[in-house]
Amino acid sequence: MRRPGILGLIGTVSSLLMAGIWLSPLLWAVSTSLKREMQTLATPPTWLPSPATLGAYLDVLQTSALPRWYFNSVFTAGVITVTVLLLGALCAYALSQIQFPGKNVLFWSLLAGFMLPFDAMIVPLFMLMNDLGQVNTFAGIILPQLVVPVVIVIFKQFFDQVPKELRDAAVIDGAGEFRILFSIYLPVNWGITWALAIVTFIGAWNNFFWPFIVVTTNDMMTIPVGITQVKEMYGIAYARTMAVAILAGLPVVVAYLIFQRKVTEGIMATAGLKG
Repeated sequence: MRRPGILGLIGTVSSLLMAGIWLSPLLWAVSTSLKREMQTLATPPTWLPSPATLGAYLDVLQTSALPRWYFNSVFTAGVITVTVLLLGALCAYALSQIQFPGKNVLFWSLLAGFMLPFDAMIVPLFMLMNDLGQVNTFAGIILPQLVVPVVIVIFKQFFDQVPKELRDAAVIDGAGEFRILFSIYLPVNWGITWALAIVTFIGAWNNFFWPFIVVTTNDMMTIPVGITQVKEMYGIAYARTMAVAILAGLPVVVAYLIFQRKVTEGIMATAGLKG
């Protein structure tokens, strides 16, 4: 085996150093959440809690609406992810494989949607939800987040690369468009589907601005909005604040760790098919 050269050694050390710098805030947050409140104010500060305690986590779970915020975030993010992928795949398949009048106009209109930021639509969206009576409801949180042009465009690019012979064979066998989509086009593109699912879920989970606008009561808040209430409930309480932050980000980390391998395998399989 060849020993790494000086450049390789420098690259490894640099990577480890950068990883340590990147992880240090996270490690500090975890350490702070395991301390007692008095220890978080100690001078000079210490990295390791002495002794480590889960008191901040238990206190937050028992005295705040965090479990309810968790449910709201899981429910809304899950519904948004599934619906966005389903609508995106259906629309992308139609734009990629089906010929119909106005197809090009629709596609270019879709691309134009990239030029309009979501923040610019906040006021009309809120007025619409208010007229529909959906302010401070799950529907009010979910509906404006269901159309994501980038998902449609990405799906379309991958569907365009699927060999036409597969669709022709399915049509000859009498398969309908829905069966072709769910039996051929999605299975051979599982990699990008998983990747889009994770990105969509993380985006919906972390979305703060729209839920903050449309939610008016404590029991309908999602995790990002609920975190803003921690300071009002506890005042200056670093351990509890860090505990809430860790608990808020934990599901996203777990979801990524669980599905990371599937995403990698799917992308490799898709790349092999296209090659």
